[in-house]
Amino acid sequence: MEELNKYLSITALTRYLKYKFDSDDHLRNIYLKGEISNFKSHSRGHFYFTLKDETSRISAIMFSSNTSKLIFKPEDGMKVLVRGKVSIYEPTGNYQIYVEEMLEDGVGNLYIAFEQLKAKLEKEGLFDVSHKKFLPTIPKRIGIVTAPTGAAIKDILSTLKRRFPISETILFPTLVQGDAAHTNIVKQIKKAEEFNLDLLIIGRGGGSIEDLWPFNEEDVARAIYNCKIPTISAVGHEVDFTISDFVADVRAATPTGAAEIAVPNMIDLINHIDNFKIRYNKVILNKIDSLKMLLHKLKDSYILNNPIHIYEVKKQLLDNYIEKANTLILNIIDKRKDTLIHLKDSYILNNPDKLFEKPKNNLTKYIEKLEVLNPMNTLKRGYTIVKKEDIAIDNIKKLKVNDNINIIFNKGIVKANIIEIKES
Repeated sequence: MEELNKYLSITALTRYLKYKFDSDDHLRNIYLKGEISNFKSHSRGHFYFTLKDETSRISAIMFSSNTSKLIFKPEDGMKVLVRGKVSIYEPTGNYQIYVEEMLEDGVGNLYIAFEQLKAKLEKEGLFDVSHKKFLPTIPKRIGIVTAPTGAAIKDILSTLKRRFPISETILFPTLVQGDAAHTNIVKQIKKAEEFNLDLLIIGRGGGSIEDLWPFNEEDVARAIYNCKIPTISAVGHEVDFTISDFVADVRAATPTGAAEIAVPNMIDLINHIDNFKIRYNKVILNKIDSLKMLLHKLKDSYILNNPIHIYEVKKQLLDNYIEKANTLILNIIDKRKDTLIHLKDSYILNNPDKLFEKPKNNLTKYIEKLEVLNPMNTLKRGYTIVKKEDIAIDNIKKLKVNDNINIIFNKGIVKANIIEIKES
């Protein structure tokens, strides 16, 4: 019986091993690189694949919560860098890596860095059209930030000389690849701002993504964005795109294309000027002919050949105005005469006493009314007025015993003291 207790179940062993895996700090956060094989994408968004190198392989799973963060699509044969934890899948007892992050190995990392920086700068507004400066139509001084040797500078200079040889060019020599290149490019862009340039071309010839990488550096992008000179980015071949292309005011597909954009074609410009000369001469001649016709028309006009007629018309018009004015004045005088005669013959003017007769009658009526209301006339008829403290008493209730009163007669006043009050 004791012998049987020595034996473990498969489940117990698997759980023990899983515990050991999960408790090991080195296995909980491990970085691996390898090649993807047997890649499968589940309908729920999970990725199942094998990660292998020359001699070994390990099963891998990446859940949808992490696969949604990838900016590339994994596929068989792709070399990748992964980070995750190693554990045991209990149902099968197999150990596998649970991938949390995945990057493409080698060149793939540069593409990822490119997309990340592009998204960052675009969000900040460095690519906005509103920040783009217009290129001058005819630049007098053109700066070129590129390597002093190589096809790029030769193509740019030969194209500028062929198209518009009167433009002055200034080369700002710089490294265009390698670790120190981006710092050198930034330095030369800032230096170019001291030379009163009309236009600045920044670029290099074609190459691999690693060769072109200095033009994908953030400090180069910001130097171009902050540059006060209108800029043309000309990096690589037609299919190549760099961060510098997005930030610059104008992107050229090639260095030769940049030179063609930068200046007009002298021959085309001369032809354009000649066309303008022809058009302007034609316009001027047409204008002269038109003015000649107008001059001949004026010379032959009736008024110019018979100037006295102008005064005759004006004189006749003046006579009409004078006649109208005289008629108007006489009408006003006649109206004023009629008004004056009417006033002279008016009844009021000939009988001024009548004007005061009605007010006089009104005054007599008012005097009669005042006489009726005069209290002295009432006293003449034997009535008296009783006052207490200069206030007329109209009710016996306003008096009391021992009050001093004045009794006013038609002629004279009697002072009295009330001894007794009787109400009737």
